Amino acid sequence: MTFEYVCTRNDLADLLEIPHGKLTHVLYVAKVDSFYKIFEIPKKSGGTRKICAPTGDLKQIQEKLYSILLHHQQFLRKQNNIRTNISHAFEKGKSIITNGEVHRNKRIVVNIDLQDFFDSFHFGRVCGFFEKNRDFALPHELAIVMAQLTCYQGKLPQGAPTSPIITNYICQTFDMRIIRIAKKYHLDYTRYADDLSFSTNDKKFIEQWEPFYNELTHEVERAGFKVNTKKTSVQYRDSRQTVTGLVINKKLSVDHRYYKQVRAMADSLYKTGCFDNNGVEGTVSQLEGKIAFIDQLDKYNNIKDVSQQHSVFCLNGREKQYQKFLFYRYFFAHEKPVIVTEGKTDIKYIKAALKNLYTEYPELIEKTPEGHFEFKVSFLKRSKRFKYFFHMSQDGADAMKNLYNFFSDKNPKYTNYFKVFSGCSDKNLCNPVILIFDNELSNKCKPLHSFVSHIELSSSDKDKLKEDLCIKIIDEGNLFLVTNQLVDGKAECEIEDLFDETTRNHVIAGKTFSSNDKADKEKHYGKEIFANFIQSNYKSINFDNFRPMLNNIVKVIAEFAGTEG
Repeated sequence: MTFEYVCTRNDLADLLEIPHGKLTHVLYVAKVDSFYKIFEIPKKSGGTRKICAPTGDLKQIQEKLYSILLHHQQFLRKQNNIRTNISHAFEKGKSIITNGEVHRNKRIVVNIDLQDFFDSFHFGRVCGFFEKNRDFALPHELAIVMAQLTCYQGKLPQGAPTSPIITNYICQTFDMRIIRIAKKYHLDYTRYADDLSFSTNDKKFIEQWEPFYNELTHEVERAGFKVNTKKTSVQYRDSRQTVTGLVINKKLSVDHRYYKQVRAMADSLYKTGCFDNNGVEGTVSQLEGKIAFIDQLDKYNNIKDVSQQHSVFCLNGREKQYQKFLFYRYFFAHEKPVIVTEGKTDIKYIKAALKNLYTEYPELIEKTPEGHFEFKVSFLKRSKRFKYFFHMSQDGADAMKNLYNFFSDKNPKYTNYFKVFSGCSDKNLCNPVILIFDNELSNKCKPLHSFVSHIELSSSDKDKLKEDLCIKIIDEGNLFLVTNQLVDGKAECEIEDLFDETTRNHVIAGKTFSSNDKADKEKHYGKEIFANFIQSNYKSINFDNFRPMLNNIVKVIAEFAGTEG
């Protein structure tokens, strides 16, 4: 069903896939405004921004409505062959980076700010749009319902999932009118929410500034907005040019002052365990967001810069800072013990084992009263950023060697961040980093043997590893190695060997399991399908052979807490 066939409130409920009574209850019994949670967040420019976030049934309704509105938008653009490069906020594949790129390296850049942008989208305006816009043309009563569901205290709230896309819908006509003015004066135009940006290489534009500004102001006011004259700026090539907070003169970058501020926050975090963020104590997640944003620009510029190699050994100063932060957060000051496995399927096996045996391992997992499992350890997900910054491929055991190098002085190409933070940080180590390997120590061609050789483990420590199946890798550090037990008299065992014969021989779609990547795909399925099977059936599978590994993880955590505490 699309909006074309939505004529009544019950039709809308069907489109949202919710009971008719629930929609009626939210609208007329509980009342929409009662579903909002109000709080404030700090603004980059200082002060705070009021956020009105929906909760409960209204949140569910707005999330579904957003998805429907987005799908409808995509359908209309495809049907009408529309490729917009005007609006860059709240658009898939668009960002302040794509917004700034349009205006990069221009002679003149003009920024115009719309005052009280979201407040301009009042109840009547939202209702009128859904009723009068030809792509919706909803009956008046239903248009009122759409406005009721998406407005708070008579206007679109900042914090609702539906607000951004509705503003973009309503601003479509406005953007078309502004682009006509821009073309008249040979300007490129983009909009990022309430930020209007124009740019040109025509040096004569400045002579046309007054008529351009008057026409623009008229159109802005005609559309129900107001120009914030305090934020209007005209920037020239020989000075610092910015668009939506990005410096755009040659390369896209953040303001140097912003970068220095973020770096100071990070330095404070490393030394004291806390930092100031606009007058209040900041969180590690907030800082990661800031550093990741800076890195996003570097990544964008790296893609464009094909003249230089970009890798873990060729990082610029900002990337080195990001690398340093990532090590601190995920391997030094992490909130939970970190488990690093050879492959992603290993994580699925261990999680399934813990869920099956959760009563035996309260140190590692707990079940909430609602029936959800919460892990007390974290499993490192090898993302593209870990591949780039730590030379850790998304699968395979060689990545363990590269991670180890950041804990040691073994390879001068790698920074020993563990030593760096141990020397400057007031924060005590709280949690270990545990590397999990298949028990293949006897095979020179397998990862565990290769890793043990790489770290130059002594003979006595090798014997200890064989006996205990676990060992501390660095005496004064938090890095440990754990492997699974040998079963069925085997000299070496993959983690899949810990499952009983019945489980390993389980048939799926007429095929049996094989851990060999080169196995006949017509006869066998691989580790990914097997791991998904284990995950889905964890309640009925025998995980007895996992106990020694899990016991060692508990042991490592307890002993580390004791020695460091």
